Amino acid sequence: MFDWQATVHAAKHKDLCLTLGYNTAVFCALLRIKGITNLINMDGIEWSRMKWGPIAKFWFWLNDWAGCWLGNHLVADHPQIKVHLTSRVRADKITTIAYGADAVLTAPTEPVQALGLVPGKFLTVVARPEPENSLLEIVTGFSAKPRGFQLVVLGNYQDDNAYHRAVKAAASDEVRFVGAIYDKTVVQALRFHSATYVHGHQVGGTNPSLVEALGAGNAVIAHDNKFNRWVAGDGAVYFSGADEFSGCLDTLQAKPETLVTLRQAGSNRYHAAFTWRHILAQYETLLLRFVRTKD
Repeated sequence: MFDWQATVHAAKHKDLCLTLGYNTAVFCALLRIKGITNLINMDGIEWSRMKWGPIAKFWFWLNDWAGCWLGNHLVADHPQIKVHLTSRVRADKITTIAYGADAVLTAPTEPVQALGLVPGKFLTVVARPEPENSLLEIVTGFSAKPRGFQLVVLGNYQDDNAYHRAVKAAASDEVRFVGAIYDKTVVQALRFHSATYVHGHQVGGTNPSLVEALGAGNAVIAHDNKFNRWVAGDGAVYFSGADEFSGCLDTLQAKPETLVTLRQAGSNRYHAAFTWRHILAQYETLLLRFVRTKD
């Protein structure tokens, strides 16, 4: 309902539109009819996510196609998303612009200590508790042996969800489930004071959480896929399952100097590609190509 009302409102004007996301792209037919130029950020490949049932997947798949057809130009947030979109439209209709994040150069220790954590003595993972985000593999691999530090898991875990129960059942007493935290100051403090940030996302384009971790100077352990490897580059070590994740932890504990190398590489990647100044300049350049000069 919100998307439809927003589209109707936009259609009352003749301004250039930037639509973020394609989940209701069929509504953009109204902008086409009105002759309004509309650029669509196509976000991730939503219909491929395991959490959706067949009806929802069909709806997202349909809107994926609709966005490609109805948008005057498309924005892909990752090179692999552009590859996906070129199966629907020509490549020159697509511009790749990633997400940005704020740099976190300092953070208070009080939010961390309030959770009973010691700065530098824990790992953090921020993700919706869904199979595609590798939470079961991360918790299982971490809990394979005593670690001497804690794994802090953010997210809303429900007892009536089988996957959520499986993740919690796999956890050792060194795993802390702290619930869903939306306070930006607390989340930034957790990232900043983590020994390592864990990113288990298996699908999608440029994930904001991973970019934010690089902006916070985190050493990163990430799921091994083409999306994460492009974003983090040399600023992460990569795993594909519980055993490999456990092995990553063993290696980093045996060679703690690797964390320094990862932090520097991740920071370099962030400053080269993901500052807001860099990202918004790309959007400005793109929008100026399509904006109409008023008399």
